[in-house]
Amino acid sequence: MKRSDFPEGFLFGTSTAAYQIEGAALEDGKGPSIWDDFCKIPGKIAGGDTGNVACDHYHRFESDLDIMRDLGIKNYRFSLSWPRILPYGVGAKNQKGVDFYHRLLEACHKRNIEPHVTMYHWDLPSALESRGGWTNRDTYHAFCDYADLITREFKDSVKHWMVLNEPFVFTAVGHFAGIHAPGRKGLRNFLPAAHHTTLAQAEGGRIARANAVKDAEIGTTFSCAYPTPYRDTAWNRKAVRRYDAVFNRFFLDPACGRGYPTEEMPSLKRIWKYARPGDEQKLAFDFDFIGVQNYIRDVVRFSPFQPVLWFKTIEPKKRVDRTTEMGWEIYPDSMYNLLLQFAEYPEVKKIYVTESGAAFADTLNQGRVADLERQKYLQDYMDATLRASRVSSKIQGYFVWSFMDNFEWAEGYRPRFGLVYVDYPTQERYPKDSAFMYRDFLAGQEISAEGFGD
Repeated sequence: MKRSDFPEGFLFGTSTAAYQIEGAALEDGKGPSIWDDFCKIPGKIAGGDTGNVACDHYHRFESDLDIMRDLGIKNYRFSLSWPRILPYGVGAKNQKGVDFYHRLLEACHKRNIEPHVTMYHWDLPSALESRGGWTNRDTYHAFCDYADLITREFKDSVKHWMVLNEPFVFTAVGHFAGIHAPGRKGLRNFLPAAHHTTLAQAEGGRIARANAVKDAEIGTTFSCAYPTPYRDTAWNRKAVRRYDAVFNRFFLDPACGRGYPTEEMPSLKRIWKYARPGDEQKLAFDFDFIGVQNYIRDVVRFSPFQPVLWFKTIEPKKRVDRTTEMGWEIYPDSMYNLLLQFAEYPEVKKIYVTESGAAFADTLNQGRVADLERQKYLQDYMDATLRASRVSSKIQGYFVWSFMDNFEWAEGYRPRFGLVYVDYPTQERYPKDSAFMYRDFLAGQEISAEGFGD
């Protein structure tokens, strides 16, 4: 596989998120976020880890970008930290926080790296959470003010904006299952959080469109999982449709003007309890692109013992041998099928794969990480993306998650997704063999699954 196999102008890059790499948790006026708070709760984060230091990117961004430049990576997706810019979520901006992002953006441009900026990647200011967070409609209004501030402040440096990262994950896992920050549970938390987030998704797009430079791209990103039936029965096929409505379409369909897909999921119709007159018309926005982020396939079966969803999934470890360190099945056709599913939406103009990657048990040996499994994984998923791009011209980009190992939310620092290995005690960086493979691919060389340097 070579870069020239992809369509002309196809974007390749890599991605990170502020809380996962920056550290400097309360430095230079930054306020606490829900993840700072969540990390303090015993048992919530594997190993008792926190993002207080993370990869210390706040202090090391120049050298990190040097590595990125040397690897030939020209597109960098990263997020802004809302509480670093607005420590209380609203009110006066923290100039030191704003200045940091100006320095980061300037450093990107100096190295000919194009910034792709995510407005919100899960780190809600604690001050807003104390008043209900996303379950409170005031947070939607606070987000709009934040979006207005940053799109004005950084308009001259940013031509690619992404409003939200994976709204289903931070609402469902953080407000229904309680596994992620802020640790809320149940439909009574999920439904208002989901509605206010959907409003913020569209209004954030409108604000960015109004403030950004004329040729800026405005998008947002969605997590998605490919469902297949456990057995090909009518009940299981219906379960698959319900799964798809919840996991893949619950935030995309409203953005496309189709409303919430509650016909398949009647139990979620209660979301309108949290709406106000005129909200239905506010849910849609004509995004320039959407970001697709797929890590898993799920095998789904009907279950009468799940009264809200009416389905359950079969754990990968019970049905396959090849999984990642996260226990996720490696199934490249999930990427292929989902890209084509979303490409069929006439409202979707363009699609980037804004995250794709895997965690494996990486070992640093005399300065080298021979991560053959990751090389194979990336080639398989890039090939799936290539095959999809040959079917639909809407598919126009692929970003590897992640540029470097980082704080992996509730899993702490054990899973390593990075192209670059981070030795956390010393904060030394070591590009893995997968990083060199990616470098060679970006430079136009043909790559193979045999492993770099072997």
